[in-house]
Amino acid sequence: MINTAMTYEKDFSLRGMIPASMLEAGRPMKIVRIQGRDKTRTFLAGLGFTEGSEVTVVSELAGNVIFKIKDARVALGREMASRILVG
Repeated sequence: MINTAMTYEKDFSLRGMIPASMLEAGRPMKIVRIQGRDKTRTFLAGLGFTEGSEVTVVSELAGNVIFKIKDARVALGREMASRILVG
């Protein structure tokens, strides 16, 4: 079984990017890139997750990550949150 956290760490840490799903609560970071198909990127943009925006993890609950983005709170599943790269 592959450790997902280690896989992301190896792939992105050298470039200074980590998935938003791995952020510690209360630490604001800038969104560097959104991964995924156009439909996924459009969906996330509609919620306020755009490159250059500041995002903060508020908390995690039952596999969901609650973010503060543009004066709103948005909950995303861990898989969707992992498509948002911050740095």
